[in-house]
Amino acid sequence: MNNRNEIREFLASRRAKLTPEQAGLPDFGGVRRVPGLRRGEVALLAGMSVEYYTRVERGSLAGVSDPVLEAIGRALQLNEAENEHLFNLARAAGPAARRRRQPAQAIHPSVQLILDGMAGIPAFVQNGRLDIVAANDLARALYSPAYEDPARPVNFARFAFLNRRSECLYADWNLAADTSVALLHAEAGRDPFDKGLSDLIGELSTRSEEFRRRWAQRNVRLHRTGAKTFQHPVVGQLDLHFNGLELTATPGLTMFTYTAEPGSPSADGLRLLASWAATAAQSYEPSETAVPDGGTAQGGTAAVGLHRGHIRRPDRGHQA
Repeated sequence: MNNRNEIREFLASRRAKLTPEQAGLPDFGGVRRVPGLRRGEVALLAGMSVEYYTRVERGSLAGVSDPVLEAIGRALQLNEAENEHLFNLARAAGPAARRRRQPAQAIHPSVQLILDGMAGIPAFVQNGRLDIVAANDLARALYSPAYEDPARPVNFARFAFLNRRSECLYADWNLAADTSVALLHAEAGRDPFDKGLSDLIGELSTRSEEFRRRWAQRNVRLHRTGAKTFQHPVVGQLDLHFNGLELTATPGLTMFTYTAEPGSPSADGLRLLASWAATAAQSYEPSETAVPDGGTAQGGTAAVGLHRGHIRRPDRGHQA
């Protein structure tokens, strides 16, 4: 990612979204040549010269102090994710940017034990590129349409934009697509020299007009907690809450868990999904079976989501 271009496009896009009225400035009428605020108005709100702010917006963030960045953030009314992105862009413009760590690609074996121990909860670990690095059986079953594609690792952005099954799995596909792009954009700000991330963005930009359109909006997002609705091909609608927990021992990896309201139809649906996943696990030989996140199966659990056509749907009339 070109840091100067990203700074310019990001700040210009945030400026265009803010009207003088929203910023508390008088509107003297007349035709405005640009949507949103002018550079001079941002400079006024941030307490700096027009020349200085113009230089910043054109991509010169190297050496800009934190108080100046905070002033720009206040002037543009940036939210938490946008402020973090601005600071990440400033760090990437500095001389130490290329010495960032390599993104984590694997988990400690104990983390897989934790995932497997949450038998009734879909749980997985993802990296900043939105790859699923590790998952338990129920998470694989939940995302079985994504695992039907043999490519590994499963990537949420590729699934959303390059796999039509995503339009059936996500009840609100547009929200899922917007979220995927915003998360990738935020990650690109954190680590603009990650070649794997750049390759992924290039691939999606080439193959998906929907991705290109959303990428041009320069939106960023934090993804820590929220709600998501699935239309699962086996158990139907699932309304789930998700929570993300960063793995401090392996920076760049986040563990996500999905839960349903106790006693709700979605809680019943998760139990049915777990039953289906267990049936799938028992239906295949354990030896040399590729697991969805790239290793080999133990007990045949990797079959979940890969051979759905061979597995009888659970009978909702005989719930435990």
